[in-house]
Amino acid sequence: MSVFKKTPSVDKPGLFARLRLGLQKTRTTLFSGLGDLLKGKAKIDAELLEEIETRLILADVGIESTTNITNALADTGKRGGAGGGEQLSLVLQQQMVRLLEPVQKMLDPSGNGTTPFVILVVGVNGSGKTTTIGKMTHYFKGLGFGVMLAAGDTFRAAAIEQIQEWGRRTGAPVIAQKSGADSAAVIYDALQSARARKVDVLIADTAGRLHNKENLMEELHKIRRIITRFDPQIPVEVMLVLDAGTGQNALSQASQFHEIVGITGITLTKLDGTAKGGIVFALAHKLGIPIRFIGIGEQLEDLRPFDAAAFVAALLYQDVTQT
Repeated sequence: MSVFKKTPSVDKPGLFARLRLGLQKTRTTLFSGLGDLLKGKAKIDAELLEEIETRLILADVGIESTTNITNALADTGKRGGAGGGEQLSLVLQQQMVRLLEPVQKMLDPSGNGTTPFVILVVGVNGSGKTTTIGKMTHYFKGLGFGVMLAAGDTFRAAAIEQIQEWGRRTGAPVIAQKSGADSAAVIYDALQSARARKVDVLIADTAGRLHNKENLMEELHKIRRIITRFDPQIPVEVMLVLDAGTGQNALSQASQFHEIVGITGITLTKLDGTAKGGIVFALAHKLGIPIRFIGIGEQLEDLRPFDAAAFVAALLYQDVTQT
C-alpha cells in the first residue's frame, strides 16, 4: 500500500514522448535500421543474433546482459516461437524488461515513519549531482513532502551557492556553513533543523570525489556515523548519481562506491546526451541496486522515477497507453 502523501502521477500526455526523445541517441545505436533487418524475418538466425549482439554491446549493455538477451532470442527461435519481425521485437522487449524489472523500485520517503528521511547524495564531480538534488527536491515537493537541503559539499564554494540557488528555485530551506566547514557538522545541523521543523525529507549534498580516494570515502563514513548518532532509527538512502555518458566506467564507480559505503539507490543522469544508455542493463545485472531516477533532459520534470517497461518501450520506439 502506498504511503506517499500524494499518489505519484502516471505519465501525462507528452511525458512518454520526452522519454523517447531523451533516449534517442541510445535508440539510434541499438535500433537504427533494425526494423529493416527484422522485416520479413520468419525465424531467428545466426546473422540476426550477431547483429543484435553487436548493437547491444555498442550501447554498453554489457557482455553478460547481452548474452542473456540473445540467448533468450535464440531459445525462442529453437522453440519455433518466432513469428516474423513483430514477434521478434516482442520477444526482445520482454527479455529487456525482465532484466530491468528487479531494479525498478520507487523511492518512498515515508520510510519507517521516523523523520526526516535522509537522502545522502554521493558521486564524482561532473556527474550531475547538484542538479539532481534540485530536481529531486522539485519531485518530492510535488508529492506533498516537505523538503530541506543540506550543503554538505563544503570543499567547493560554488557547490554551496548552487545548492542555495536550488533552494530558492524550489522553495526549500537550505542549511549551509562557510566553505571549508566540516561536512558532517553541516549535516548534523541540518538534521536538528529538519527535526525541529518537522520536515519530511532532508537531501544532503556531499563533496564530489573520485571513487579511489580513501580519505574522501572516510568522510562519507563519518557522515553516516553522525546520522546514526543523531537517531539510529532514522531512514537513510545513500543515492549514487552516475553520468550515463561514462558507460562502463559508471559501472566501475558504482561497484566501488557500493563496496565502501553501501549504495541503496542509483540515479542515472544525462541519458539524453549519450548513446551508452544501455549501461542501465549492465548496472541492473551486475549490482541489482535499485535505479531510483533517470535524467533525460534539462527540465525539472526530466528527472523521472525509473520505469522498466516505459524505458524499454522508449528504446524500441514503441507507443504506450497513457492513462
